[in-house]
Amino acid sequence: MDSVEADGSSIDEAIDSALRLLGATRERVEIEILNNAVRGLFGIGGRKARVRATLRAPIDTDQPMPAAAPAQRERAPEPAPSPALTPMTAEERHAVDRARQVLEDILQHMEVQAEVSVRQTDDHVLFELTGDSSGVLIGRRGQMLDALEYLLNRIASRDEGGTARIVVDSENYRARRREALEELARRMGEQAKKKRRPVTLNPMSPRDRRIVHMILQADTSLVTKSSGKGYFRKLIIIPAGMSKRRPDAAEPE
Repeated sequence: MDSVEADGSSIDEAIDSALRLLGATRERVEIEILNNAVRGLFGIGGRKARVRATLRAPIDTDQPMPAAAPAQRERAPEPAPSPALTPMTAEERHAVDRARQVLEDILQHMEVQAEVSVRQTDDHVLFELTGDSSGVLIGRRGQMLDALEYLLNRIASRDEGGTARIVVDSENYRARRREALEELARRMGEQAKKKRRPVTLNPMSPRDRRIVHMILQADTSLVTKSSGKGYFRKLIIIPAGMSKRRPDAAEPE
């Protein structure tokens, strides 16, 4: 079985279901979003998200290697060293350690068995959660991760200025979510251009809306804007010329 289609209440759930059917990891498959989830009125007329997952073709390592030319082989260039990360100050390290302790206390009160690892990157400090309760830690559409991330950043920056931004992740959810949103943005963008009418996406968090904005901002034939109030708002993809003004690609949330 090289390809399957699966449903879910969200794109992420549909992808997870397809991966289980294939018995494969996310890195080994290509995802095609067939339908986005649509909420029905009073529970009637809704539609689940649907995706098609296809196994990537394995790299053929049995092909014969071409005969080497008798010419003198050139020495391969040395790979460029990765730029060194700027060490955190003592104040920043203290703030990060305090945020980690708070996170571990929260997990204990939730009775969730998970390990917290901390890693510094170029522009943030990553708190990676690993354990059997990854679904609980991620939450629907990443809401639990977002809530934990917001809380920890407030704690880390309460007393110290310039503290590195904290990102909370589990089971590589952030990267998987971004990839799914990029595919959704391109698919819905093409649909808006083909039908010459606006396409409205389901309500999203500010982080998710920003990803869609950034993916489509280079396409001058499309305009994106958010609609509604509150934390979760709808995002509308509009063919250029149907809107009087083009909103900022990364509008304030």
